[in-house]
Amino acid sequence: MTGGAAGGPVEPPPSTWRFDPRTAPPREDLVAVGADLRPGTLLAAYRAGLFPMGVGRGGAGPVGWWSPDPRGVLPLDGLLVSRSLRKNARRFEVRVDTAFDDVVAACADPSRRGAWITPEVAAAYAALHRLGWAHSLECWRDGRLVGGLYGVAVGGLFAGESMFHHETDASKAALVALVTLLRADRDPRRLLDVQWRTEHLASLGVVDVPREEYLVRLRAALACPAPALVPGPIRCSF
Repeated sequence: MTGGAAGGPVEPPPSTWRFDPRTAPPREDLVAVGADLRPGTLLAAYRAGLFPMGVGRGGAGPVGWWSPDPRGVLPLDGLLVSRSLRKNARRFEVRVDTAFDDVVAACADPSRRGAWITPEVAAAYAALHRLGWAHSLECWRDGRLVGGLYGVAVGGLFAGESMFHHETDASKAALVALVTLLRADRDPRRLLDVQWRTEHLASLGVVDVPREEYLVRLRAALACPAPALVPGPIRCSF
């Protein structure tokens, strides 16, 4: 059971580290190197506008703290759902937080191009999940996990970390489901961060946002209540 399953996430002990992406030169994505991956440190980083990723090969240490400039953001009213995606997505059952560790393990598959999730990173997000801060959205078909994503929810920020698919459009269907949940209360302050805009993500509506603008939007998002991410199956209109 996660901390968020009853009464909201559990605040961990505060970090001894301090993060400030404003100290980084414009268009310099790497802000700092070092620190630790304790829950309090991770939350402090997200609240400041950073996320961790090892600077070594395959995500190996030391830990780098990143604040991309520009930042990839998916506007909740700008999601692009193609006709084929709408059709394929109906094949899946989407669930929240029923297989978090399995989703992270699939995202961490070392055979994937650009793999960066180390066992230490996986353990750190598992700890955040148990406290109710990290969440997974999973696509299931015929009892098998075939795609999904995971990320961190802090107030109105959902910071997407990674996604995977074993069947066509399964990861995209998880993203559509996430956007559906985040749009439920129509609060314009909510922010869906995807780190970097890639060609793949751009095809779904992701845009580039200058770091300065991102940080302004982040402050507004953090004042929002957490989204309703209740463990179990969810209803989605694809």
